[in-house]
Amino acid sequence: MVVSFAQIREEYPGVFSESCPTRVVLDHVMSKWGVLVLLALTDGTIRWGDLRRKVDGISEKMLASTLRTLETDGFISRTSYPEVPPRVEYSLTSLGDALMERMLPLMEWVAANADDITAREKPARCGPSEA
Repeated sequence: MVVSFAQIREEYPGVFSESCPTRVVLDHVMSKWGVLVLLALTDGTIRWGDLRRKVDGISEKMLASTLRTLETDGFISRTSYPEVPPRVEYSLTSLGDALMERMLPLMEWVAANADDITAREKPARCGPSEA
C-alpha cells in the first residue's frame, strides 16, 4: 500500500493544521518511549516488569505515563488480575496491531541504517558485534 503525500493532503486537507488531531496521535505513537513500548508489545502480551526490562532505560513514571496514553488512545489494552501480588498485563489491540504492521518496516529500516546515520555523532553500534 503505497500512498503519496499528495493523496493524503487531498483526502485530509487539514493535515498541516495546528488543530489537526494527527499531531496528537503522531506525538503519542512516534515519541521515543511510545515507539519502543509499542514495539515491545508486538511479541505478544507482557507483564509490567517484563515490559520495563524490555524497554531499557525507561523510568517507572515514564512507562506508566506512556502506557496510560497508549491505552487511552486505543492502541493497547491493560488487563488487571485480582491476585496477590497484583498481576497486570499489556497487549496490543487490533488498532495497535494495524499501526505496528505499518511501523515495523520503518523500525527495520531505522535499525539497519542507524549506525551509518549516527556515525558522525559518536561511535556507538546497535547491530551485531564485529569479530
